[in-house]
Amino acid sequence: MSFPKPRPSVRVDSPTERRNPRTLELDQLPTVDVLRMINAEDQLVPGAVAEVLPELARAVDFAVEALRSGGRVHYVGAGTSGRLATLDAAELVPTFSTPPDWFMAHHAGGAAALRQAVEDAEDNVAAGAAVIEEHASPKDFVLGLAASGRTPFVLSALAAARRLGARTGLVSANPAAIAGVDVDVRLAVDTGPEAIAGSTRMKAGTAQKLVLTAFSTAVMVRLGRTYSNLMVSMKATNAKLRGRSLVILGEATGLDEKTCSAALLAADGEVKTALVCLLSGVDTAAANQALRASSGHVRHALDSLRAATA
Repeated sequence: MSFPKPRPSVRVDSPTERRNPRTLELDQLPTVDVLRMINAEDQLVPGAVAEVLPELARAVDFAVEALRSGGRVHYVGAGTSGRLATLDAAELVPTFSTPPDWFMAHHAGGAAALRQAVEDAEDNVAAGAAVIEEHASPKDFVLGLAASGRTPFVLSALAAARRLGARTGLVSANPAAIAGVDVDVRLAVDTGPEAIAGSTRMKAGTAQKLVLTAFSTAVMVRLGRTYSNLMVSMKATNAKLRGRSLVILGEATGLDEKTCSAALLAADGEVKTALVCLLSGVDTAAANQALRASSGHVRHALDSLRAATA
């Protein structure tokens, strides 16, 4: 009789794998107390993210530089990390009207792994390197996400990016593991042991979500995809968002809905164009020209129009 060979195993030394002394009695508590205990752990995450804001700022600057020079931003992850990266990249197009290839998410196991785990995908070193060799360039910024800090798919992708000459970063919940990883910026978000030992979809995943959302939003702000704290670059693809466009124009200009609606109609639904028209008094052609010259940055467009009439 033949027996199956044992599959390779690895013991990961990471804070996320350790038993949490605060949640030892979790399975003996009433439902609401289970939730209170999980919530108490979750409240530790923002503080851990705050500790890496200087490193996150460097990552933002690298991404802005890449996009301004014609490059792209790549996210690389497996499991929860890859799914969160895919979600973040997907939301940027409707929210900020980014070109669809500005942010690319590469998930171990491909699209099928977004819905269901693909066996051993995160251990596929060759696949990690191949996805970067196929899609990245020296102008790009590649950000890896690995709660354990040792995911082979992610580390091989980052190594491939370094060989290309691209800038790189790594987000992890395991500070010790990434200390020696060869990247330009390390974001060691020390969220500690999970409420359920090893379940990195919990605090580590929440930290990654916070990091990704802050990272991509800050990149968009730096690139002029907002005006003040308003989503002036969004695509109004439904009734709710068309209504939000009018609210945005009203908030930014202090003008009534009828005036904002007329400007939006004249601008063919482009919020930025309508905003520049309303704030500067120029027609849509001049507003569009100023926006093109300023790479879509509303404040820069307004400054150039004011300078032209000074």
